[in-house]
Amino acid sequence: MRNILLTVSYDGTDFCGWQRQDRAENGKPMRTVQAEIELALEKIHKTKINLYGSGRTDSGVHAYGQAANFFSPIDSIPVQNYVRALNAFLPEDIRIVSAEEKDDDFNARFSATSRVYRYFINYSEGLSASQTRYVWDVKNYVPDLERLNAISACLRGELDCASFAASGDQSVSTCRYLDNAHFFFQKDLFGKELLVFEIEANAFLWRMVRTLTGTIINLDKNKEPVNSLKKILDARDRTFAGVTAPSTGLFLWEIKFDGIRRHI
Repeated sequence: MRNILLTVSYDGTDFCGWQRQDRAENGKPMRTVQAEIELALEKIHKTKINLYGSGRTDSGVHAYGQAANFFSPIDSIPVQNYVRALNAFLPEDIRIVSAEEKDDDFNARFSATSRVYRYFINYSEGLSASQTRYVWDVKNYVPDLERLNAISACLRGELDCASFAASGDQSVSTCRYLDNAHFFFQKDLFGKELLVFEIEANAFLWRMVRTLTGTIINLDKNKEPVNSLKKILDARDRTFAGVTAPSTGLFLWEIKFDGIRRHI
């Protein structure tokens, strides 16, 4: 048996998230990224193969660099051939970017040391139809990059993030270790400048990144004091935070395995 790590990208628009769902809707199975890849793996191996993801993404959330591993009973396939073989069976909104062999004890979830998300925001006119699936289009907003980074400066180290957890989050603890959180401008493939929020942590609460994004943007938009986010964080109460940004602009950007392993 070989332990194979895949790097996966996907357009999450038409998926009910990453995780395989046992329930059905209108008599049809829920479409998920994990289930689609497992089906492709089954076609290659002629037997059921379980796929283990580094984390779950919600409905509509995308991935640039999701990580997932599986155990292959076939020794004869060169590891890089899994990229071409899987992509041949997968729908076009899922692509396998790379494949590599790992030690038997490697697990995409439990071996990960941090996850990086990026949230893309459009703040100007002229958004094209091809971009609407991948950004949050914020009307009547001129971002102040210096203020945004001053507001988010409190998002460092070991923090109780209860104020940014969605109702129904089942995490044992609301504490997370945040390595970094900052805003920057970046041009997309069409040359349009977007505002990007990047955040890295050992793990995230349910909808935490989207709630943080919506809260920080509204604080800047309303010209609230730069210490406002710290007060919301210290409250440890979701009612103190702002709106949850839509799923469209959120990408699971990278999974890191070479840092310090912290609690989840």
